[in-house]
Amino acid sequence: MAELATIARPYAEALFKASGADLSGTAAWLDELAAIASNVQLQQYSGDPGVTSKQTFDVMAGVAESQKVQLPVAAQNFLRAVIDNGRISVLPEIASQFRALKNSQSGSSDATVFSAFALDAKALADVSATLERRFGKKLNVTVELQPELIGGVRVVVGDEVLDTSVKARLEQMKVALVS
Repeated sequence: MAELATIARPYAEALFKASGADLSGTAAWLDELAAIASNVQLQQYSGDPGVTSKQTFDVMAGVAESQKVQLPVAAQNFLRAVIDNGRISVLPEIASQFRALKNSQSGSSDATVFSAFALDAKALADVSATLERRFGKKLNVTVELQPELIGGVRVVVGDEVLDTSVKARLEQMKVALVS
């Protein structure tokens, strides 16, 4: 893991510096490319010695286009550089480090809310406001569904976890009853 971080750092820093004022736009297409690059079949395809860099680029650009993501010229150039250097598998880590740089500049953090049920806009706004007060900073909240939580939410902000799910409470009760 440390090796991936070491390889990704120069790419993330260079992209951060080159992005200038369009950090949000860059983060959007970079996250999309990272999601595409994390596909195991794509990594196997790109690792095939018979596949050229252009073919790999065309496949990735085609997938992005099919998902209604227009890659600006900067994104295309960045993707070509990553592919030419054989670093497709590092794209998710590059995106992660880029987000960290973006967050440190804006003084915010990424937060993932795991919920048993879909949250409507008002509920998400309430949860976001509560979490921002709790953690004392602006949060970029994303929601992921995890039906196994039964109810409640589990929040991950950096290395901190706040678990108020029914599943966690049941586990606490089980431990208390067993001991």
